[in-house]
Amino acid sequence: MRQAFAHDAVLLMESDGDVRAPGAAITVALCGHWDHEPPCPLAPHHTSAERSGDEVRLRVLFAAEPAAETEVRCRIEAALSRAALDGPDGITTRWQFRGAQPSPVRQDEAQHAERLTKTA
Repeated sequence: MRQAFAHDAVLLMESDGDVRAPGAAITVALCGHWDHEPPCPLAPHHTSAERSGDEVRLRVLFAAEPAAETEVRCRIEAALSRAALDGPDGITTRWQFRGAQPSPVRQDEAQHAERLTKTA
Protein backbone atom coordinates (compact mmCIF):
# COMPACT_ATOMS: atom_id res chain seq x y z
CA MET A 1 0.00 0.00 0.00
CA ARG A 2 1.34 3.41 -0.98
CA GLN A 3 2.41 5.87 1.67
CA ALA A 4 3.01 9.61 1.38
CA PHE A 5 6.50 11.06 1.66
CA ALA A 6 8.14 14.46 1.24
CA HIS A 7 11.57 15.53 0.03
CA ASP A 8 13.09 19.03 0.21
CA ALA A 9 15.84 20.40 -2.01
CA VAL A 10 17.73 23.66 -2.42
CA LEU A 11 19.08 24.96 -5.73
CA LEU A 12 20.74 28.11 -6.96
CA MET A 13 19.32 29.47 -10.20
CA GLU A 14 19.76 32.74 -12.04
CA SER A 15 16.76 35.03 -11.83
CA ASP A 16 15.78 34.43 -15.46
CA GLY A 17 15.80 30.63 -15.01
CA ASP A 18 12.48 28.79 -15.30
CA VAL A 19 11.62 27.77 -11.76
CA ARG A 20 9.42 24.98 -13.18
CA ALA A 21 12.36 23.23 -14.86
CA PRO A 22 13.67 21.31 -11.82
CA GLY A 23 10.17 19.91 -11.19
CA ALA A 24 9.98 18.86 -14.83
CA ALA A 25 13.37 17.16 -14.46
CA ILE A 26 12.01 15.25 -11.46
CA THR A 27 8.96 14.19 -13.48
CA VAL A 28 11.23 12.97 -16.28
CA ALA A 29 13.23 10.94 -13.74
CA LEU A 30 10.12 9.39 -12.21
CA CYS A 31 7.87 9.08 -15.26
CA GLY A 32 10.05 9.16 -18.38
CA HIS A 33 8.77 12.52 -19.66
CA TRP A 34 7.16 15.63 -18.19
CA ASP A 35 4.20 15.28 -20.54
CA HIS A 36 2.71 11.86 -19.89
CA GLU A 37 -0.68 10.31 -19.38
CA PRO A 38 -1.59 9.60 -15.76
CA PRO A 39 -0.90 7.80 -13.60
CA CYS A 40 2.76 8.26 -12.77
CA PRO A 41 4.23 4.77 -13.10
CA LEU A 42 6.52 4.75 -10.06
CA ALA A 43 5.30 7.46 -7.71
CA PRO A 44 2.48 9.99 -8.13
CA HIS A 45 4.06 13.27 -7.10
CA HIS A 46 3.78 17.04 -6.92
CA THR A 47 6.65 19.51 -6.89
CA SER A 48 6.37 23.07 -5.61
CA ALA A 49 9.07 25.71 -5.92
CA GLU A 50 9.67 28.93 -4.03
CA ARG A 51 12.26 31.42 -5.20
CA SER A 52 14.09 33.89 -2.97
CA GLY A 53 16.67 35.74 -5.02
CA ASP A 54 18.88 33.12 -6.65
CA GLU A 55 17.81 30.40 -4.20
CA VAL A 56 15.03 28.02 -5.14
CA ARG A 57 13.53 25.71 -2.53
CA LEU A 58 11.73 22.66 -3.87
CA ARG A 59 9.29 20.48 -2.01
CA VAL A 60 8.31 17.17 -3.54
CA LEU A 61 5.32 15.26 -2.21
CA PHE A 62 5.11 11.73 -3.49
CA ALA A 63 3.30 8.48 -2.85
CA ALA A 64 5.08 5.17 -3.18
CA GLU A 65 5.24 1.68 -1.83
CA PRO A 66 7.56 1.79 1.20
CA ALA A 67 9.98 -0.54 -0.61
CA ALA A 68 10.30 2.05 -3.43
CA GLU A 69 10.87 5.10 -1.21
CA THR A 70 14.67 5.01 -1.46
CA GLU A 71 14.58 4.59 -5.25
CA VAL A 72 12.22 7.57 -5.63
CA ARG A 73 14.41 9.77 -3.43
CA CYS A 74 17.52 8.71 -5.37
CA ARG A 75 15.84 9.52 -8.69
CA ILE A 76 14.80 12.95 -7.40
CA GLU A 77 18.33 13.78 -6.31
CA ALA A 78 19.87 12.37 -9.50
CA ALA A 79 17.56 14.55 -11.61
CA LEU A 80 18.49 17.63 -9.64
CA SER A 81 22.19 16.75 -9.75
CA ARG A 82 22.09 16.88 -13.57
CA ALA A 83 21.62 20.63 -13.01
CA ALA A 84 19.91 21.39 -16.33
CA LEU A 85 16.83 20.71 -18.41
CA ASP A 86 16.10 21.45 -22.05
CA GLY A 87 12.56 22.78 -22.14
CA PRO A 88 9.96 22.27 -24.87
CA ASP A 89 10.77 25.78 -26.14
CA GLY A 90 14.40 24.76 -26.77
CA ILE A 91 15.68 26.87 -23.89
CA THR A 92 17.99 25.18 -21.40
CA THR A 93 17.46 26.06 -17.75
CA ARG A 94 20.48 25.51 -15.52
CA TRP A 95 20.86 25.42 -11.77
CA GLN A 96 23.30 24.39 -9.06
CA PHE A 97 22.11 21.61 -6.80
CA ARG A 98 22.93 22.51 -3.19
CA GLY A 99 21.39 19.58 -1.36
CA ALA A 100 18.28 17.63 -0.49
CA GLN A 101 16.85 15.67 2.38
CA PRO A 102 13.81 13.67 3.39
CA SER A 103 11.17 15.63 5.26
CA PRO A 104 7.97 14.69 7.05
CA VAL A 105 4.67 15.43 5.34
CA ARG A 106 3.30 18.58 6.96
CA GLN A 107 -0.20 18.82 8.38
CA ASP A 108 -1.19 21.39 5.75
CA GLU A 109 -0.20 18.87 3.04
CA ALA A 110 -2.07 15.90 4.50
CA GLN A 111 -5.08 16.01 2.16
CA HIS A 112 -2.91 16.43 -0.95
CA ALA A 113 -0.63 13.62 0.20
CA GLU A 114 -3.65 11.39 0.81
CA ARG A 115 -4.92 12.04 -2.73
CA LEU A 116 -1.52 11.06 -4.13
CA THR A 117 -1.67 7.73 -2.30
CA LYS A 118 -5.02 6.97 -3.96
CA THR A 119 -3.98 7.88 -7.51
CA ALA A 120 -4.59 4.86 -9.70
